Amino acid sequence: MNSIFPEIGKLISSFDFRSITEERKIVLQPLIDFIQFKNKNNLEIRLNFICTHNSRRSHLSQVWAQTAAYYYNIKDVSCYSGGTEATAVFPKIAETLVKSGFKITKLSDDSNPVYAIKFEENENPIIGFSKTYDHDFNPANDFAAIMTCSQADDDCHFIAGAEKRFPINFEDPKVFDNTLQQDEKYMERNLQIASEMFYIFSQIKT
Repeated sequence: MNSIFPEIGKLISSFDFRSITEERKIVLQPLIDFIQFKNKNNLEIRLNFICTHNSRRSHLSQVWAQTAAYYYNIKDVSCYSGGTEATAVFPKIAETLVKSGFKITKLSDDSNPVYAIKFEENENPIIGFSKTYDHDFNPANDFAAIMTCSQADDDCHFIAGAEKRFPINFEDPKVFDNTLQQDEKYMERNLQIASEMFYIFSQIKT
């Protein structure tokens, strides 16, 4: 097990994979199989998490999947995110990740800011900004397209360059924006995504 920031480690220690339903585990299993195959054959593992606006769920998934791969010492894992259109990372996402223990530096302050997100002092940061799934920053081929929202899954039946496609949808916390439940619901979705990404990588046999 690798060393990560203590606040993140404390959160990880609270995960209880028994809380993930058997139905949900069936949904996650094909992605586990994909990662296992790549790992067993010493192949690079490229995961592109795709949502409509690349503003919320896809970023949480990218960050937690990369952190989980590091935590379980799964080699050659590169996690990305993209949308069917580019908007901006919703500020509450960065705020929620900071509350979870990540250290975030805002590298630009325009309408689509760029964030450097760190889970460990000496590891390269995860670079987060809103972009389309086929942006030059993302892999062009030989990647898994992981559809984190039903709209993107329904709208994009073909993802160019994707080796395989996995629909793993999460409910959108956006519906609670500007309500008294906003902070609670963003953290709830954050913890669900984190727990499921850690469950996925915990199943990889090295």
